[in-house]
Amino acid sequence: MRPARPNPGHSRQGPKPAQHGLARVISKRGTCSRSQAEVLVREGRVRVAGRLVRDPEAATRIDAEIAIDGAEAEAAPRRYLVLNKPRGMLTTASDEGGRATVYTCLEGQDLPWLAPVGRLDKASEGLLLFSNDSEWAARISSPESRLDKTYHVQIDRLADADLIARLRSGIEDRDEHLAAVAVRELRRGEKNSWLEIILDEGRNRQIRRLLAAFDISVLRLVRVAIGSLQLGGLGKGQWRDLHGDEVRSLASPSV
Repeated sequence: MRPARPNPGHSRQGPKPAQHGLARVISKRGTCSRSQAEVLVREGRVRVAGRLVRDPEAATRIDAEIAIDGAEAEAAPRRYLVLNKPRGMLTTASDEGGRATVYTCLEGQDLPWLAPVGRLDKASEGLLLFSNDSEWAARISSPESRLDKTYHVQIDRLADADLIARLRSGIEDRDEHLAAVAVRELRRGEKNSWLEIILDEGRNRQIRRLLAAFDISVLRLVRVAIGSLQLGGLGKGQWRDLHGDEVRSLASPSV
């Protein structure tokens, strides 16, 4: 009797590991940022399976054996942080002009390389996430997540019902529709108001552009919540690890 032919639809081999550019694979392991990895590769400090590779975009398996300066680049344990970003800091790893960045707040800590999840511009402050879990970060940052982001915004005039309605209706700017999910006045002084503005998308400088359309300047802009995660009493420049339930709820806000 002839042995049965193998069924091509039932291969014993599992799916092949995903491939990405070498620099991206290194950054996914939490070793350093992608731009820093590109420099290491071009400087000839990286070997894949013992072979020197100088092309940061060289296709590399996620599970490849990678060594940097002779030491194995193992995947770092996953970390998830929340930082209360101070005003005046850039959300970037380094600045050619020597300006302060959010990484100043993480200096001297026993942390793997962490990337910001989303951004806050230099003049903005408040809740900023960091992680070396790129898949988790992508889920949170995806437009499809519709994850609410809550801001407290001080404006240079007194708010009224008409302004609040217009902010909810939105505007067209640079071929984009900008609108708030919800707006309410928190408090007011003699010449200015604090508004709570909730967005469910992350367009560049959305709140500032939306208010500028009505000739309104932003005096302060503080992100106080992302989804169910609240900034709470975290001091300026301070950070903490997220709890497991916080990590899960941000990735699956409907759960």
